[in-house]
Amino acid sequence: MAAVQPTILATSGGYRQGSRTRIEFDSLVDYAVELSGVTGRAPRIAHIGTAGGDQRWWAAEIDQAARIAGFDLSHLNLFTMPNVEDPEAYLLEQDVVWVNGGSVVNLLAVWRAHGLDRILKKVWESGVILAGVSAGSICWFKGGVTDSFGPGLRPVTNSLGFLPFHNGVHFDSELRRRPTVHKLVADGTLGETHCTDDGVGLVYRGTELVEVVSSVKNKAAFRVTAGAGESVDAVAIEERLESRFLG
Repeated sequence: MAAVQPTILATSGGYRQGSRTRIEFDSLVDYAVELSGVTGRAPRIAHIGTAGGDQRWWAAEIDQAARIAGFDLSHLNLFTMPNVEDPEAYLLEQDVVWVNGGSVVNLLAVWRAHGLDRILKKVWESGVILAGVSAGSICWFKGGVTDSFGPGLRPVTNSLGFLPFHNGVHFDSELRRRPTVHKLVADGTLGETHCTDDGVGLVYRGTELVEVVSSVKNKAAFRVTAGAGESVDAVAIEERLESRFLG
């Protein structure tokens, strides 16, 4: 299956506590599958865990979540070498590519070393749904705010740039992120920045933001842009974008 238009679901979520397992997929991952339009068979999902170093214990957790959800999930590992002979062919066979969180800076470096930046652009244009959480959200934009370099938040401005905006994640749960985004947008380091509370996802058709969805009630997304203040200094303007609760 392929989406009608290139589609990205960029989130600050995707998991919930399981009843018999540590995690299960929540409605954000279910919605990524719905966006793909797959019917009549188990959805094929490729999990990419580069940002966390392809940790096998996490892959096992994801495998259990996929079994409960009824998904045909497999992994594209790049450590210590790619685990499939042809990553492009493998990804083009999927309905959804789900990228997990971790270090977006390390993710970008490893992906570029393996040519995955070029491959993923082709996969996106072919109609496979690109989705992910945290680092797996920021990677699709021009950049955003990251703790990849250390505890202090810093900008990253060399992401894949499929979407012509910047991205902020965990906007409500990590208190330093909002003021850092505001500062970097106001001083021009970041351009228009689309941010998500935990449990919220942004849906893009092509490069247009078309929907805000959430697996948690009363959560939102935010558009942060630069504007003129009362003095000559620029300020950041934040616009709340209400979400549709997925249940």
